[in-house]
Amino acid sequence: MTAPTDQLERSGRTVPVISPGPVAPVADFGPVDRLQGWAMTAVITALAAVTRFLNLGSPTDAGTPIFDEKHYAPQAWQMVHNGGVEDNPGYGLVVHPPVGKQLIAIGEAIFGYNGLGWRFSGAVCGVVLVLLVVRIARRISRSTLVGGIAGLLLIADGVSFVTARTALLDGFLTVFVVAAFGALIVDRDQIRERMHIAFVEGRIAETPWGPRLGVRWWRFGAGVLLGLACATKWSGLYFVMFFGVMTVAFDIAARRQYRVPRPWLGTFRRDVGPSLYALVLIPFGVYLASYAPWFASETAVDRYQVGRSIGPDSVLPIPDALRSLWHYTYAAYRFHSGLTNADGNHHPWESKPWTWPMSLRPVLYAIDTENVSGCGAQSCVKAVMLVGTPAMWFLAVPVLAWAVWRAFVKRDWRYAVLLVGYSAGFLPWFADIDRQMYFFYAATMAPFLVMIIAMILGDILYKPGQNTADVRSSLSTERRTLGLLVVCFYVAMVITNFAWLYPILTGLPISQHTWNMQIWLPSWR
Repeated sequence: MTAPTDQLERSGRTVPVISPGPVAPVADFGPVDRLQGWAMTAVITALAAVTRFLNLGSPTDAGTPIFDEKHYAPQAWQMVHNGGVEDNPGYGLVVHPPVGKQLIAIGEAIFGYNGLGWRFSGAVCGVVLVLLVVRIARRISRSTLVGGIAGLLLIADGVSFVTARTALLDGFLTVFVVAAFGALIVDRDQIRERMHIAFVEGRIAETPWGPRLGVRWWRFGAGVLLGLACATKWSGLYFVMFFGVMTVAFDIAARRQYRVPRPWLGTFRRDVGPSLYALVLIPFGVYLASYAPWFASETAVDRYQVGRSIGPDSVLPIPDALRSLWHYTYAAYRFHSGLTNADGNHHPWESKPWTWPMSLRPVLYAIDTENVSGCGAQSCVKAVMLVGTPAMWFLAVPVLAWAVWRAFVKRDWRYAVLLVGYSAGFLPWFADIDRQMYFFYAATMAPFLVMIIAMILGDILYKPGQNTADVRSSLSTERRTLGLLVVCFYVAMVITNFAWLYPILTGLPISQHTWNMQIWLPSWR
């Protein structure tokens, strides 16, 4: 079959050249085994629901929240009874935007002020997170099996597990940013499909900037999700920046691969403006909308500060409500920025970002050693510790090194995009290293670490670039069998490791001897 011809200008004349390969990229816009993919997703999601909801209401601190749940559960309970706003700072520090606490309030409105009530919404988001990771890993790898492996690994990840079972905000932040990431991955495939149609129809070079690609609803949805992330914790802004660069890179790569005459200029002319609208203006609008109950309230904290803490006049014609919100936001920022080690704000379980990739300094959420029974020993321990499953987190350095090599040396976009997500949850924290930090900030890193590991396992199963003839060869059969054994052994090791840690992830009573055996590193104490 003769390959398509291209035109090349040489010495002022046009010379037809036979291309050694196809001019257009392969028409690959996502997995095609939809029924099998959804069946696998349903099974993995059901398993996630069992693990996340089993005995969800335990443990508590004599019926009260544990660790930083003591801030958010009472504030959410107040929202239940005060029209969705906090109007009494005596309940705790009002230092984060409202969405996460509003979600906690939903569970409390249904089940009451108890462990199940304040953890219900987080557990739902934990299950949704597993579903998202399954679908995203499947789409990136084009393999339903790899998607299923990613889901199993996330179910067995200690960080994601404990985060889903405690009423903190990081679980909500994680599900929003991962959902936004997935929406942008779908947008990437959809735009390439539109570009391919334009290529087939001969419209690629109708202008130097390439064809118009139409409304991009998945990118718009990503903007809404990123707005919800920012309205949960301000660290969602890091993902706005990283994902914004990522989606522009997608557009440049697509226009280059489909041979748009001026791909860079075409991206800046056609795509950058809509990207700013979808991933900057839309998140900002969603963030403001999350404060609708605050704007409507007469008693919300700092609602009417014009003429009190701030002057009645403004240089710019800004409504008094927005000026009061700015004052409220700045007060929260001032609180966070003041929590520095230099000012003497030390916490026994704080950690710095360089310890997070390998889970070197976890967080002890709760521990009880007095008059605890139920383990068969004279003295028992009940503890909840946020710690990454060592079979995955201890391998973070070689895993990330492999991902970097695949992304930058082999130009493998799959690893590159996962590194973007991982880096957005990791690198920005180095900008203010004196600030008080905790390992639970790494909750957003966990899904991307899991997907990178799943992608590596996929490469062990299926050699990158392997064609049908190779698959049928005896050498490939042997390699596939050996790879399957390696992958099965590793997944079984992760699940076994998770089962071993299960008592200290859920607060089950164990003996003092078993507790000592659970502490793998001195830094875990």
